[in-house]
Amino acid sequence: MRAAQVSKLEGPEAIEVVEIPEPVSYPGGVVIDVHAAGVAFPDVLMTRGQYQMKPDVPFVVGGEVAGVVRSAPEDAHVRPGDRVIALTMLGNAVAEVAVTTPQMVFKLPDNISLEAGAGIVFNDLTVHFCLRNRGRLAEGETVLVHGAAGGVGTSTLRMARALGAGRVIAVVSTEEKAEVARANGATDVVLTEGWLAAVKELTEGRGVDIVLDPVGGDRFTDSIRSLAPAGRLLVVGFTAGEIPTVKVNRLLLRNVEVVGAAWGEWVLTHPGYLQEQWAEVEPLLASGKIAPPRPEIYPLEQTAAAVSSLDNRTAKGKVVVAVR
Repeated sequence: MRAAQVSKLEGPEAIEVVEIPEPVSYPGGVVIDVHAAGVAFPDVLMTRGQYQMKPDVPFVVGGEVAGVVRSAPEDAHVRPGDRVIALTMLGNAVAEVAVTTPQMVFKLPDNISLEAGAGIVFNDLTVHFCLRNRGRLAEGETVLVHGAAGGVGTSTLRMARALGAGRVIAVVSTEEKAEVARANGATDVVLTEGWLAAVKELTEGRGVDIVLDPVGGDRFTDSIRSLAPAGRLLVVGFTAGEIPTVKVNRLLLRNVEVVGAAWGEWVLTHPGYLQEQWAEVEPLLASGKIAPPRPEIYPLEQTAAAVSSLDNRTAKGKVVVAVR
């Protein structure tokens, strides 16, 4: 089969499309003919050996797929021929065939294409975990998201109001990305330059209830300043590269929280949680209350460019590789 493989830890540019043997299934495994695969920022780090989990080289990039079931255990909830989306977790996604466990496989609603479906699981379930579990989003609250034109950002814009937010503010770096944010459901958009003052003005000085931050870096302290009383800053990642620190007196004096939100770690330590999430998210997707992703789609031969777009921050929305 064809697959996008990393054999040298030299960054996204070193990804090569090669012919490798199909993965061998195992007892209880679901075999999927992959039509599209999603990539995310951890893939960038993995191509340099900088992620906390380091697969042996060579490895296939990507952690989520959309495709058609080739085979499944008799007691599984999916059957051959079903359109599905699935997690392969770290690696083994951008390839013509993938194998994963039934617990990581979900039927794709009929109203969503396979290409869009490849952008759902990793980002949407991360955002669902952030807002529901860690952010404790209450009806009518205001959510602000940094990096709003990226994968996690656009998922937040698409999902937040369906999960109860009354207002969703997008922070972006350019006017072009502002259009991406509006297209994905932002109620308000502000540019990175001067964003804190703009948000204070939008909220008449009150601030926001939740900040979802996959960026980190030098805007972290201002994110704390942007919070309303009892506000929550959700730490999702550090695409800016710098891991910020916080002076806890700011939390004390303002009655606010900084909350870690590591979805993957939660999934690994809470069996059945993925199914609980999908039971809530799937009907919202099927009904159209949550719009499907609008991914940027690259052909398999351009997987290196797809992952590089996450590294150089030119990506607009979720990045998906069309495998077939």
